[in-house]
Amino acid sequence: MPDLVLYQPDIPQNTGTILRLAACMDIAVHVVEPAGFPLSDHALKRAGMDYLERVALRRHVTFEAFETWRGAEERRLVLLTTAGSEPYHRFDFRKDDLLLLGRESAGVPPAVHDTADARLIIPLTPGMRSLNVAVAGAMVLGEALRQTGSFPS
Repeated sequence: MPDLVLYQPDIPQNTGTILRLAACMDIAVHVVEPAGFPLSDHALKRAGMDYLERVALRRHVTFEAFETWRGAEERRLVLLTTAGSEPYHRFDFRKDDLLLLGRESAGVPPAVHDTADARLIIPLTPGMRSLNVAVAGAMVLGEALRQTGSFPS
C-alpha cells in the first residue's frame, strides 16, 4: 500500500489527524524528524490521537536516514506540493509509493524537493493558496488507494 510521509511536521493536531487516517486506512506513516512538537505517545494522544496503538508509525531521525531506508526499499517518493506540475488525479500511482507531505509552515526545502521522483499538485480555485496538509494528504491518498485497489476490505 502507499505510505504517507510527514516531513518535519509542526502542528500536532494535523499529525494526529493524519495518524487517525492511517489507522483507518491501514497504511503506514513515516515521520521525518525533527518535529515541531514532542512526538511522544502522550503528546500524540493529547492531540486527539486515540487510535495511536493501531498505527504503523516509523520515525526517521533525519531526511538522510529516511533516504537511506527508502533506497534500500527501492520505493518511489511522490511529493505533494504547491510547486508541483502534475495534477494528482492524472498521476499513475503504484502500491509502494511514498506520499510526502511538507511542513505546514514551509513545505520542504529545495534539496528534498529535488529528491522527489514526482511532484504533484492539487488543482485549486484561482487565488487560493493551499489546503490544510491533512486534507491534502487524505485527498491524494484516497486517489492512490483507489487506483491501486488498496482500500481496506
